[in-house]
Amino acid sequence: MRVVIDTNVFISSFLASGNPGEIIKLWKSGGIILCLSRPIYNEYLNIIDRLGFGEKKETVEITNLFAKNFNSVFTAKTPTLDIVKDDPSDNKFFECAVALKAKYIISGDKKVLEVENYFGIKVLKPKDFLDLF
Repeated sequence: MRVVIDTNVFISSFLASGNPGEIIKLWKSGGIILCLSRPIYNEYLNIIDRLGFGEKKETVEITNLFAKNFNSVFTAKTPTLDIVKDDPSDNKFFECAVALKAKYIISGDKKVLEVENYFGIKVLKPKDFLDLF
């Protein structure tokens, strides 16, 4: 099952166990396939560095998994979409989902969650995704 994980969920997995951590465990165990684009990957890494997680064991492990394309797919080209009117920088999650035919976007961002469904791509909170999974 292909999913796009919003940066807020991805970074939250470093801060506490709970639903975001469970989603990352699903990815690591092969339960889900992480869909990535250059803008999403760069945002993950920029925030990891900015928050000082760069040297943590978990961060090193995850960046190594990215480097190996572990349970993930990457697109270099995405369509340009205008879906999240109040925060256009969040369009990258929809662009990646469309390009890689993801079924879900997992997010904690209210503006992203307001979309709910974009041409069959469901937008869910981490808990709702885990309940469905």
